Amino acid sequence: MSTTYEGFTAEERAAMKEHAQDQKKAARRAGKADKAAEAARDVIAKIAEMKDSDRVMAERVHAVITTSVPAIAPKLWYGMPAYSLDGKMICYFQSAEKFKARYATLGFSDAAALDDGAMWPASFALTEVTPQVEARIVALVQQAVGAGGS
Repeated sequence: MSTTYEGFTAEERAAMKEHAQDQKKAARRAGKADKAAEAARDVIAKIAEMKDSDRVMAERVHAVITTSVPAIAPKLWYGMPAYSLDGKMICYFQSAEKFKARYATLGFSDAAALDDGAMWPASFALTEVTPQVEARIVALVQQAVGAGGS
């Protein structure tokens, strides 16, 4: 096992560059309503750039999250579709292609209220979005924002 620091992967560097660009773009936007609308358009555009199965899953995840918790705001986070509440990032969709993984991921930040004892999942592998998966996403996002299934 090597103890030498290998540095960031090309995918990690690209994600950091995307994050910096996202932050600059957001800072240049005018009013709050403009910022939210433009951020939502950015998310839709990013999803449209994805390859087949990632794009299909991201479209479903986006629709499920934004309809089940209307107060949540779509935005880009490290070049990934993400969803925030009151300025705090709650969850994100990471395509399999982004980091050359074998599955896409629905991840939650520490701001998500998913706490369950001393240990709980904060990231979920996605290979397809079925009606059962959609129901699970709805429950998780509602719990994450404190909506408790309402």
